[in-house]
Amino acid sequence: MGAASLLVLIFAGIAFAGGGISIALLFVKGSKNSQKGEAYECGIPTKGSPWNQFHVGYYLFALIFLIFDVELVFMYPWAVVVKKVGMMALVEIVIFFFILFMGFLYAHKKGALKWM
Repeated sequence: MGAASLLVLIFAGIAFAGGGISIALLFVKGSKNSQKGEAYECGIPTKGSPWNQFHVGYYLFALIFLIFDVELVFMYPWAVVVKKVGMMALVEIVIFFFILFMGFLYAHKKGALKWM
């Protein structure tokens, strides 16, 4: 499994994506109307321009959520092997939590957790 396998996988991915797009272009009947260009708002007609700017705080809050969500993803495998690994697993998870806690303190210090 060397470079040849990687090239085959890249080619297969490009062929699969390109094949799906080309089949859709060939067989799907397209229609042009003004509603397709509008933003979907649960059936309610939009008011004003759909290109609204959002406060950067929403993005920071979402990124912090993702950081702690990924933390949980890494905790499941740790919880499965904690009895087999023993004390080393405890030390590693404490270091992991310390790094995440430092990131949390940094975000708190910068005011990323304040809601508007």
